[in-house]
Amino acid sequence: MATSTPVRVDEDIHAFATSVAPLMSRSTAQQISHWARIGRELEASPTVSLRAIEQVLECEASYDELNSYEQAVVRAEWAERAEQRRRDLNFAAEFATQGRSYVELDDDGNIVRHQP
Repeated sequence: MATSTPVRVDEDIHAFATSVAPLMSRSTAQQISHWARIGRELEASPTVSLRAIEQVLECEASYDELNSYEQAVVRAEWAERAEQRRRDLNFAAEFATQGRSYVELDDDGNIVRHQP
């Protein structure tokens, strides 16, 4: 039996692994290990150029020049970056700093106006 080592994992990765694991008949730890093995194999793959992927992510090369496997990696990275940017947004704090009022919907769909 393989031994294991405790590792810190981002909360969102853990939560997603917890939701996916039962569908794959795995524990959360097994799901994360599975993803890690896929990542290892991807990095070692002769059909995927990590340098080409990095160049696209750094806006130094065209997405269209990548093969379908490399494009899939880039799309996954773009999705993660977009999600991180969304999580980092804090318009309430930004508007408060600028002294601006704003409106939003509460959980029941009612309009709530916030004054500076």
